[in-house]
Amino acid sequence: MTSSPEESVESLIRHTTDNGVSWITLNRPEAMNAVTWDQRERIISLLDEASADPAVRAVVITATGKGFCAGADLRGTPATGGAERVAGDVARTIRRGAQRLISAVLDCEKPVIAAVNGTAAGLGAHLALACDLVLAAESARFIEVFVRRGLVPDGGGAYLLPRLVGPQRAKELMFFGDALPAAEAERLGLVNRVVAEAELAKVAREWAGRLAAGPTRALALTKQLVNASLDTDRTSAFAAEAAAQEINMTTSDAREGVASFVERRTPEYRGG
Repeated sequence: MTSSPEESVESLIRHTTDNGVSWITLNRPEAMNAVTWDQRERIISLLDEASADPAVRAVVITATGKGFCAGADLRGTPATGGAERVAGDVARTIRRGAQRLISAVLDCEKPVIAAVNGTAAGLGAHLALACDLVLAAESARFIEVFVRRGLVPDGGGAYLLPRLVGPQRAKELMFFGDALPAAEAERLGLVNRVVAEAELAKVAREWAGRLAAGPTRALALTKQLVNASLDTDRTSAFAAEAAAQEINMTTSDAREGVASFVERRTPEYRGG
């Protein structure tokens, strides 16, 4: 279903910017924050805006209630008017929907933190795992729920998981669809840190603040290099590294970093 006038998409996907940090909060707790197509489009738009806005230097994605995101709300898919499905419709829907959402996180030019407050299932799990850093409350769970519905994982799951935990673990998670507790997700390397529920927002704010105070373009280029590293050979990776260094050395933050080292003082990065 699309958002009703009483529940605008702006209220269901909250957005604030505070001290250089863009906070994107899924706010549909009664549905475990399952996202409809219009909510997905707002998240994508906010991530695109974060990339282009020099005042934004880090992003946090989190949610209200007991769930982080239960995945895609299929009821929110635009109606087809009962028309017979045409070959290619499903693939087209996936490309325009779930894959665009995950790509928006991976391609965001600012570091993105997931503050996972509860269950992250299906596309919701992939939304979290696509983020650069993942904080999880102790009650959080990650579920590759697709197999339970007889479905193939979407939203880049078969791309993300093997790169995070290896193919064998990825297959175990996807073949059985068992809930993975936060502590086990941390042990496997899916989560950076598990914290108490009451501390999640505080730690997310601290981490985002550190990122927002950092050299923004250097972080963006580092993110780009790391994300591409597992898809390239050494020659290509080294060439990309050299090019990133060339670009970064033209920034004011790089000059500030070198100057502060020489002058033995704390650097003051401006994001340029």
